[in-house]
Amino acid sequence: MEHFTPWSALAGGTLIGLSAALLLAANGRIAGISGILAGALAPTSDGRAWRITFLAGLVAGSWLTSAIGAEPIRVTMITGTPGLIAAGALVGLGTRLANGCTSGHGVCGVARFSPRSMVATATFLLTGAITVFVVRHLMGGS
Repeated sequence: MEHFTPWSALAGGTLIGLSAALLLAANGRIAGISGILAGALAPTSDGRAWRITFLAGLVAGSWLTSAIGAEPIRVTMITGTPGLIAAGALVGLGTRLANGCTSGHGVCGVARFSPRSMVATATFLLTGAITVFVVRHLMGGS
């Protein structure tokens, strides 16, 4: 926790919460990014325009943050392309199995006190912790 930034974390969390609440209030939709992306890519999707706009806003938000001079987050990859493909496939599989992703369950579902979302979010967190333990301590990753 050497780079803990409470003010930027508070601002980011507030913006995520506000965008999720606005999407629910304006469209009656849950801000589950995997479902929004799947609907935007589906050949016969109802509401493709708002989905693409929402996804564009995610990208634009990152661009805006860097444009106003925020310090970029440095990421060091400890695996190659095959590892990234495997990780992406596992995340996609987990998203399908859980009927949603961390944004849909963790942000929106927990805020609505959904028992299913609370179990899903606890499962995401536990699986992530186990994965970090295995990679760092059993497989020798850094």
